[in-house]
Amino acid sequence: MIATVGDVVEDIVVRLGGPIREASDTEAVVVRRRGGSAANMAVSVARSGHPARFIGQVGDDVHGAALLAGLRADGVDVVARLGGRTGTIIVLLDHHGERTMLTDRGACTALDHPQQAWLDGVQILHVPVYSLVGEPLATTTQTLIEWAHRRSITVSVDASSASVIDEFGASELVALLARLRPSVLLCNELEAECLGAGVEPGPIGALVTVVKHGGGPAVVLRPETQPIEVPALSIPHVTDTTGAGDAFAAGFLISLASGASPIAATTLGHHSAARAIALASAS
Repeated sequence: MIATVGDVVEDIVVRLGGPIREASDTEAVVVRRRGGSAANMAVSVARSGHPARFIGQVGDDVHGAALLAGLRADGVDVVARLGGRTGTIIVLLDHHGERTMLTDRGACTALDHPQQAWLDGVQILHVPVYSLVGEPLATTTQTLIEWAHRRSITVSVDASSASVIDEFGASELVALLARLRPSVLLCNELEAECLGAGVEPGPIGALVTVVKHGGGPAVVLRPETQPIEVPALSIPHVTDTTGAGDAFAAGFLISLASGASPIAATTLGHHSAARAIALASAS
């Protein structure tokens, strides 16, 4: 089983028909759907036929109940606390599919008092960096990582967001990751640029780091080996890349859990991301 700890929120996706006209009307298509990096990743794992668990907190309201029901309907094993109000993210999409996100995490950061049973049956624990920011969730997540190491559970971290890294502090995050000792680090080129030399396997002790470059090849970094580029897939008519990184993580970790090499796992990650992009762009 692959478990992930973090956010489940309501995404309000606003696909703009053109440049925003300030103080006036701008045509747009608005869609509501489930969001949150951890939740999206868990669903991608479950839809691929691999056992998945979501660990998190959601608002004790109708929106939170609907989000959790949706996760369970997709086959995810849900470990969730209820309390506070459900978070919402406004996702602004321009005509190139680039995203700007306005984030209100709501109850997501309130998860506390972790239980060791949350890790029962888990082979890989995946942690978005979002889950290492905001208390008490950050402390809860670090505790789960410590327990995972004691149980020989593989720990994976996704760098998640360049802006979050900047706000937290790149050197502080690298130091934290060095203490947490993930086996896997996933990031895109902007996040890698923020982390600088910290993206190399050495500083945090990762066995494998994958740096994604959108439609370009991903670069696989491992200790004492040369970087290897793994080509991405060509995807026509891209209008929405939301969830692509989480889908990549799902494909990569499923493959890794099955005993594949990091190179083969990166290829499966590309295929998983391509499916997510095609689905999001068609909605």
